[in-house]
Amino acid sequence: MALPNAPVNDSVLLVQLSDSHLFANADGTLLGMCTRDSLQKVIELVLAEQPQVDLVVASGDVSQDGSVESYEAFRRLSGEIDAPKRWFPGNHDESREMLQAAQQSDLLDPVIDIGSWRVTLLDSSVPGSVPGYLSDQQLQLLVQSLSEAPERHHLVCLHHNPVPIGCEWMNPIGLRNPDALFAVLERFPQVRAVLWGHVHQEYDQMRDTVRLLASPSTCIQFAPGSVDFKVDTTAPGYRWLRLYNDGTLETGVSRVVGLDFEVDYGGKGY
Repeated sequence: MALPNAPVNDSVLLVQLSDSHLFANADGTLLGMCTRDSLQKVIELVLAEQPQVDLVVASGDVSQDGSVESYEAFRRLSGEIDAPKRWFPGNHDESREMLQAAQQSDLLDPVIDIGSWRVTLLDSSVPGSVPGYLSDQQLQLLVQSLSEAPERHHLVCLHHNPVPIGCEWMNPIGLRNPDALFAVLERFPQVRAVLWGHVHQEYDQMRDTVRLLASPSTCIQFAPGSVDFKVDTTAPGYRWLRLYNDGTLETGVSRVVGLDFEVDYGGKGY
C-alpha cells in the first residue's frame, strides 16, 4: 500500500530499529543491558536527529520473551516517532503475540510504497529455529511485489543475514537459503538494496548493483570479526536511509552517547 502524504519530489527518510529484544518486564536485561531503557534512548536520538521521518521499520527480534506486553511496549515507545511503522519477525519473536499486539493496525503489512520506492518486508523466521529460511510463500510474495512495480526502486528487508558478515560463529545461524533470495533479486534490476538485522552490527557492501546493509541493535552489539560469541561495548544505535527519487540512497548509523554498559555473561544468555 502507498503511504499517505509521502513526499515524492526528492527523497524519503527511513529509520530502521532492529533487534530491540524487549521483555514483558520493563526492567528486563539482556547480557546486562536493560533493553527497554536502551530502546528509549535510541528513540530519543532519532527524535533529536531526524525532524522528518517517513517510515520506521522494525527488522525483527522486537521481543526477547515473545510476550504481548513486550510488543505493546515497543508499539508505545516507537509511537513517539511521528511516522508510519512496519514490523516483521525475527527468530526470537512469536508471530501470534506480535499479531495480537499489532491488531487494528497496518504494522504487519509487508509491502509499502513510499515516494518513488517500494519496500518489501520478508518473514525469514522459522518457529523454534535460530537460523532463517524464506519459504516458497515468502519468495512468491517477493516476486509479486517486484513484478507489480517495475517503475519503482526497491528495498528488500528481512531479519536474517543472507551473506556472511565476518563473524564465524554467526555463519550457521543466518539465512539458510540465500541462493533462492538472490535468484529472485537478480531477475529484477530495479532492486537497489537489501536490509537486515540479526547481526547486531554494521555491514555495508555491494553485491553487483545491489547494496547489502546490516545494522546495529537498539540494545547489545556483537563484536565484529569475532570467531566465537562475543558482545561488544559499542553503544546501541539505529540506521537511517535517505531514499532518493532517482534510485540512489544515502545511509548511515547513529549511536547513543554516554550509555555506560558492562557485559554480564553470567546472566541469562542471548
